[in-house]
Amino acid sequence: MLHSFTILQLTRLALAIGLSLSFSPLSAADLDPKAISIKLPDQIKWVANPGGSESAVLVGDPSKPGLYVILNKWKAHHNSKPHSHPNDRYITVISGTWWVGTGDNYDPDSLKPVPAGSFVTHYGKEIHYDGAKDGDAILQIVGIGPATSTPAATK
Repeated sequence: MLHSFTILQLTRLALAIGLSLSFSPLSAADLDPKAISIKLPDQIKWVANPGGSESAVLVGDPSKPGLYVILNKWKAHHNSKPHSHPNDRYITVISGTWWVGTGDNYDPDSLKPVPAGSFVTHYGKEIHYDGAKDGDAILQIVGIGPATSTPAATK
């Protein structure tokens, strides 16, 4: 059965199709830089770290006093040894599964899985170790710098 359209309905349909075709990919040139700043994934600069991870600083400088936000990518089959940080750190697992352990007795078999979407607090001066097992894990870490890392005493 053929549906009859009114001029108003056809106009609305044409406008909707035209608008849907006119949307272009996000461009910072379209926005007021005083109001918003956007970094697309291909604009985020990742830097390799010793121990099988990469990091990208989004806000601040973790080596200096003050707020910082970083992304950390643990590569599969890499993790840290027991260590601590001077201040609390707030971590959101963005993708993958992050594996965590606590205490100064390094035991990778005791690591516990933390799935994507989880939120974790690493408390300052408390010993932990972490990383990735079979796949990469990406974390967003927020803290107050300097974000030094102190290895746990070896027994």
